[in-house]
Amino acid sequence: MSRFVLILLLLNKVSGFAQTNFRLEEVASGFSQPVSMTHAGDERLFIVEKRGTIRVLQANGQVLPTPFLNITTRVNAIASERGLLGLAFHPDYARNGYFFVNYTNNQGHTHISRFQVRPDNPNEADANSEQVLLVINQPFSNHNAGDLAFGPDGYLYIGTGDGGSGGDPQNVSQNRQSLLGKMLRLDVNGSGAYAIPSDNPFVDDPSTRNEIWALGLRNPWRFSFDRLTGELWIADVGQNGWEEINVQPANSSGGENYGWRCYEGDANFNTGGCGPRAGFTFPVHIYPNQGANGAGCSITGGYVYRGRAFPSLQGQYIYADYCSGRFWSLRTDGQGGWVNTEWLNLGNFEFVAFGEDHHGELYVASINSGRIFRIAVAESPTAVADELQLKRFVLAPNPTQDIIRLDIEVENATTYQFRLLDATAQTLREWQDNVGAGYTKTVDMQTLPAGVYFLQIQKGTQTLVRRVLKL
Repeated sequence: MSRFVLILLLLNKVSGFAQTNFRLEEVASGFSQPVSMTHAGDERLFIVEKRGTIRVLQANGQVLPTPFLNITTRVNAIASERGLLGLAFHPDYARNGYFFVNYTNNQGHTHISRFQVRPDNPNEADANSEQVLLVINQPFSNHNAGDLAFGPDGYLYIGTGDGGSGGDPQNVSQNRQSLLGKMLRLDVNGSGAYAIPSDNPFVDDPSTRNEIWALGLRNPWRFSFDRLTGELWIADVGQNGWEEINVQPANSSGGENYGWRCYEGDANFNTGGCGPRAGFTFPVHIYPNQGANGAGCSITGGYVYRGRAFPSLQGQYIYADYCSGRFWSLRTDGQGGWVNTEWLNLGNFEFVAFGEDHHGELYVASINSGRIFRIAVAESPTAVADELQLKRFVLAPNPTQDIIRLDIEVENATTYQFRLLDATAQTLREWQDNVGAGYTKTVDMQTLPAGVYFLQIQKGTQTLVRRVLKL
């Protein structure tokens, strides 16, 4: 039986806005070493604290006094890079209440576990509901990475570090029988701990663990999916020379080797036994992390901005450096190259994690001060779209019939263009309707294979898009 996951995206077709006055707006404080944050498909933000708790930050800025989850007795957070490090809510969380965490246990090993929210309290999880899905032994205390996220394909992605110490002394990142230094991809939608997706790149390769999606990472802190394009952005912390950003295309079939420990950024590091350079995928952007010309020492990966409050940031990947307090954005130049813009240089080592709310607005956490900030820029008021004058727009799935249903209301009857697109932007369905006080329509998806689709509504030059995931 097919299921659909729906994510709202507003695309503003704007140009010519000055990119000035990038700033951080404090929205909450009082957290204990926040290291991650995300949403559960509603207005709340969930703040992960390194010691082993998850706190609920409400839309009005109030922090609920009782933690959403408290597993401090199970978490080893003594070492600087250990602790409760990652959180991801299941795409169907509203129905099943499942969420997944990444933490180091009392022996210092990585646990990937599933928990469930209490049925009688949406702001409190059942700490006794833990199902440990995967344990990865860690030879050293550092380079635990810790991020995890669901991709647009509905699978759980997990970034793992190279096990620690320095220079990957055990060469695990290039070891295809080790889960360290990798990007893993798991199917957690069944009844067991997890299954291997049938299209994982190494399922027919006995030399490589089936869980592996990509390899050659050092300490991916953090990774994220572009909620519009499905691209995977991986920020990988460097050794002594270079911090790097890798981008995996949405249509990738996996199997990329990002180079560590053979290469750090684009530079040779330890190439013994590594094979030809052509067999590796190199970063789209690097910056120096040491010496007088160093821009920092540890990259903090962020998100491609897809919110609607600040159109001039649209499509830009926002990231920072933990040591220098510098903030940048990275975007394509439209000709196969990349443009990197520095926005802030705060001269500190506070900013450890970015987060994205339900609407695509971005936040950043300061680990030492325990504060959460919203990313903002000065915008012309006319840059904000009028949301196509929609009073109501509901896009509801009917998984029993393989259809999606549109329910729209506008102030005045207006002609709208509709398109159903596949992941390559090919038009599958197209129609035009006069939408007035009430408009409903069903879109048949029964004959379409599982995958990512986009429903686009256009009025003039303004476009509203919702992504539809058919599982």
